[in-house]
Order: sequence, then structure tokens, then C-alpha cells
Amino acid sequence: MTSQPIRVILADDHPAMLKGVEHELSVTSAIEVAGSARNSTELIELLNTRPCDVLVSDYAMPAGDYGDGIALFSLIGRRYPGIKLVVLTMLDNPAVVRALVTQEVRCIVSKSDAVAHLVPAVHAAHNGSTYYSPTINEIVESIDWNRRGRGSTDVLSQRECEVVRLFATGLTVDEIAERVSRSKKTISTQKSKAMEKLGIDRDVDLLRYAMENGMVASSQGASGIEPSGDPRQDNGRPSR
Repeated sequence: MTSQPIRVILADDHPAMLKGVEHELSVTSAIEVAGSARNSTELIELLNTRPCDVLVSDYAMPAGDYGDGIALFSLIGRRYPGIKLVVLTMLDNPAVVRALVTQEVRCIVSKSDAVAHLVPAVHAAHNGSTYYSPTINEIVESIDWNRRGRGSTDVLSQRECEVVRLFATGLTVDEIAERVSRSKKTISTQKSKAMEKLGIDRDVDLLRYAMENGMVASSQGASGIEPSGDPRQDNGRPSR
């Protein structure tokens, strides 16, 4: 008796990446691509209407009503507990990887590795196993899980890390609060604590730090914050 193929839904805001991933997964009869989405709005609509065993999702998809990253994955985990997750990311950064592992995401593939790694990752996710592509595995092995030193992203809590990343993509405190369903005061406090832990005083330096440490791609950096000029004038934003 032939077993049913693993039904996979893809989510990525880069059309070329979606096509490449769909092609790679379609070469095996054990996997069936059930649909694809370019943002969290399209993704949730798909999950509401189509059966899915494994979701292969980009980490950073700024557009969409449901956000991205940890906030989106947490929402999916609550709404669709039966769906397994493979995270596909270009953010090869210990802070991002730490946050995912802490969130109990067990299958992570770096976009800097061959797309062929997605096939075993999908099978591992479906079976409840762990799979890290080579780049991610190196990062996991390099993390000192007991170290929380000042000046390192390791010192940030999961939520502080997410606030910093979203701020660096250009969102305001109000917009972050709406996206992750927390109060403006809470987001402001988490941002301030993150800056204090990292020894950073200005928004422009927080943006630079996030970009230099791979928390966002350089193309995603907030366009409204200039890396030079008067540090008190970060596009009208207060520093905290």
C-alpha cells in the first residue's frame, strides 16, 4: 500500500526562492506541495483552507497581517498544533538560531546552504526529528548555551531579540506592539532593556548593530534611520 505524500505549504516573500524550493520538493513523490504564500496573510488563509503536514517558512517576511519570525511561528503553533515546521532563513546569526531552538523549532535550514537540505528537513519535521543544515549546525554547536555576556545578542531574551529585529526592519514601537499583540509600554520597555544590555544608547546604533549581527538583512534595514548625522534625529523617533 502506497503511503500518502507529505503535504507541504511554502511561505517566502521572494518569488524566485519559492519557485526553487517548490521545484526541489517536487522531485520526490513522497512530498506534495499543497500551496505557497508570499506573506503571513496569505499563509494563514492557506492554512485555514488546505490540509498541511509540514510548513516550510522563511523567518523574515515583513509584510502581512500576522507578522513574521517568532511571533508568527508561535501563532501557528497555537492555532495549528498538528502542523510541523521547517524554518528557512538567511539570518545566520546565533541570536536568531538561539531564539528558534528555544522556541523548540527543531528543523532549520540556512539559505546559504544547498536547497536540497529541505528534503531531509521536511522528512525530519514530519517524523518529529531534528534537522539542521550545515551552516545552522555550526552555529548551534558554537553557541555557549550557558553564557549570557554583555554586548552579545546571547544576553537578550527571546522577546527582546524579536523587538530589536522588528525595530531594525523599520517598524515603530506602536507598529511592533500591534504586530506581536503586546502593549506599547511593554515593547518600549523591552527595547530599552535590550539597548541597555547591549550597551547601546542611540536608535541608529541599534539599527547598525542588528544589521552587523545578521538580525536583519542589510536590504531590510530601516530606511528612515540614517547611519550618520545628528544622533538625536532618528527620523523623529525618540531613542527609547
